[in-house]
Amino acid sequence: MSIHFGLTSGRVLHKGKVPPHIVFVMVDDQGYNDIGYHGSEIHTPVLDQLAGEGVKLENYYVQPICSPSRSQLMTGRYQIHTGLQHSIIRARQPLCLPLDVTTLPERLWQAGYSTHMVGKWHLGFCRPECLPTSRGFQSFLGSLTGSGDHFTFQSCDGAEACGFDLHDGDRPAWELKGNYSTRLYTERVKQILRSHNRRKPLFLYVALQAVHTPLQAPAHFLRLYQHLGNRPRRHYAAMMSAVDESVGEIVSELREQGYYDNTVLIYSSDNGGQPLSGGCNWPLRGGKGSYWEGGVRAVGFVHSPLLKKKGRVSQALTHISDWYPTLLSLAGLQVPDSSRLDGHDVWGSITSGLPSPRTEVLFNIDPVSRRHGEPHPVLLTLNGFGIWDTGVRAALRVGDWKLLTGSVGDGDWFPPQTMPGGPQQWQGMEKRRDQRGKSVWLFNVTADPYERTDLAEARPEVVKMLLTRLAEYNRTAVPPRNPPDDPMADPQLHGGVWTPWLGEEDPGDDGEDSDSGSRKGRYKRTCRVCKLRALFRKVRTRMQRAALFL
Repeated sequence: MSIHFGLTSGRVLHKGKVPPHIVFVMVDDQGYNDIGYHGSEIHTPVLDQLAGEGVKLENYYVQPICSPSRSQLMTGRYQIHTGLQHSIIRARQPLCLPLDVTTLPERLWQAGYSTHMVGKWHLGFCRPECLPTSRGFQSFLGSLTGSGDHFTFQSCDGAEACGFDLHDGDRPAWELKGNYSTRLYTERVKQILRSHNRRKPLFLYVALQAVHTPLQAPAHFLRLYQHLGNRPRRHYAAMMSAVDESVGEIVSELREQGYYDNTVLIYSSDNGGQPLSGGCNWPLRGGKGSYWEGGVRAVGFVHSPLLKKKGRVSQALTHISDWYPTLLSLAGLQVPDSSRLDGHDVWGSITSGLPSPRTEVLFNIDPVSRRHGEPHPVLLTLNGFGIWDTGVRAALRVGDWKLLTGSVGDGDWFPPQTMPGGPQQWQGMEKRRDQRGKSVWLFNVTADPYERTDLAEARPEVVKMLLTRLAEYNRTAVPPRNPPDDPMADPQLHGGVWTPWLGEEDPGDDGEDSDSGSRKGRYKRTCRVCKLRALFRKVRTRMQRAALFL
């Protein structure tokens, strides 16, 4: 395959010893059980070998959905401190990663690194200054939205707003349409490695679109799993094999081009797998979108010749926000204003087996998700001991203990043996039995990593302690930023492409004042007719969908 890109070389050369090159591979929606060394039927020989020769992170946490995990990697801050508590950043939301927060690539670029991104952004793009190339990356090839076709790069936000979403820098890359995303991104990585000056340190963020839906893979990967009767699982497995091949080619290129001996490779999923879309988190409970272990405990490992202790398993508590200070420290940088960070430098734990500096993880506090109509006083005084409204969706781990409150997501277990049939045949699926009428759960996840024994009633003193800690965290939270969708984002108003639709604004403005303040200067162009057309299209699409069920 011949895929041509235009790349520019770095502007600044390091003198003396080059800090380590950093390659961060993010895989989308990979389940805990979807890698060979966790006992999966999916073939991942490259990943298994790299992890076996490096350090497997077996007490590693992320967030249960895409945007929050990516935001914490980029900022080192919990989402309660960036206003992204509620959900993903939707394609039509006038919202992006806060512009007043300095990102990881911005810090590394300031320190002399070349910074390149390939793959899925999903941190907002409503304004030009929200784009990856405005947030610290010198080059970008990938998608801006949360999902899309892996061959055509068509992405839809609902049925009424669809458009092309493959960008090279700040322009749509129409000429690359038809390539399989994992293959395309691998080729771009190899070209970056071939053109880069190795005397300059490199930060390469490879955020693969796989294995997120739609489940698509080239035929030669699908043939590897003809024996799997469940179609979603078969396609999902084929996509994971493509990921395995991709990472293998990237490592081979690192070796061939002379980077390998001075490179740190980090591999991470962004959240748990979705069982109804082919993923498997067994034996963990729950999956993507939930705060059960299957949603937040991730596949992760570090591979590098620079590791002092290799070929081992780390049980050190680690969170995705830790990569920000850890990688800055690896680059030889003093972490600026570390008091504002929620991440910890965990390199000593990874490379030398030292105890983790992290003792707790706040998964989230989402006041927006509080279930409408719930009796607030009862949940506060009865279940929350007067400390915490347990109708608020929140999750926290402190030491061995994990507390969950509110609507924390589907708590089923999905054994792998249920996969050969469709959902209607999944008779062996274990249904949750402890969620009806409950709003608080407590588990010792060291002794009970599969969250089968709820100890909330047996250990009220631990519940009170953790509720108090939640309340302390909540006092530091910023208001959630969750503006309504903007009809002007419709790709049909912008040449059929998902692209920024607002003009430049002050960094502190998140676009939520559209109903109360002036819109002067917000749009690249004012078009009342365009706005009306977008609204009519939305109404017409919904009417057509409703008519199908009459």
